Amino acid sequence: MRASMLYRIAAVLLLLFAAGHTLGFRQSDPAWGVDSLLASMRSIHFDVQGFNRSYWDLFQAAGFSVGVFYLFAAILAWQLGGLPAASLTLMRGTAWAFALCFAAITVVSWRYLFILPIAFSIVITICLTAAAWLSAKQVTIAPSR
Repeated sequence: MRASMLYRIAAVLLLLFAAGHTLGFRQSDPAWGVDSLLASMRSIHFDVQGFNRSYWDLFQAAGFSVGVFYLFAAILAWQLGGLPAASLTLMRGTAWAFALCFAAITVVSWRYLFILPIAFSIVITICLTAAAWLSAKQVTIAPSR
């Protein structure tokens, strides 16, 4: 399989991950018994650096920020998938940083989340790691004179 295809697969998964996270992170099941906690998060306000906020506001900001990051990552993966092999070879630092970032997200997901984000994180990490590995091997760049 080519690096470009792996980046495109990762991009689609990241887009689905972004949509799922953005639509789902504020959902709760009454069976969890967290209604009073959520009510407290929404109702208790405090001043932070001149702004009146609640913990619910901070929770939402963190959740939406993750969704925005996943959307950016989807765009980046799609763009990497469209680059010629020679360009990907030159961007191996970016490619490996991207893969390592998602490896770290996989560890965080494994430690703190549940099966769906764990599965998405693992598959995305595998795609990005394989793409970074393959893109470094696809073209040997001749030394400049």
